[in-house]
Amino acid sequence: MRIIARKPLLEFSARFPDAKGPLERWWTICKRNNFSNFAELKKTFGSADMVGRCVIFNVGGGKYRLVARVNFKAFTMWIKYILPHEQYDRLDLKEDSQNAGHSPS
Repeated sequence: MRIIARKPLLEFSARFPDAKGPLERWWTICKRNNFSNFAELKKTFGSADMVGRCVIFNVGGGKYRLVARVNFKAFTMWIKYILPHEQYDRLDLKEDSQNAGHSPS
């Protein structure tokens, strides 16, 4: 998969050092695979969920959530958010799907 972009992973890892290893594993797995649909992705990431047009990944044993838009036909992922679990719980992804490009406050 082509992942846009790595910078959010690096910035999040700098703020939450315990997330560095899990995010690097997520990056490596995604870069080495081309998922053509959500079912294929779910075989690799069993806890992944689809909410609206976003795929939610549990990272670091569920301590963090990575939210990405995935274009399965183009084999592309766009990282929208990486959040601690408690911030993710306050995120409204249905609204976010309608307002692509806005960051949570």
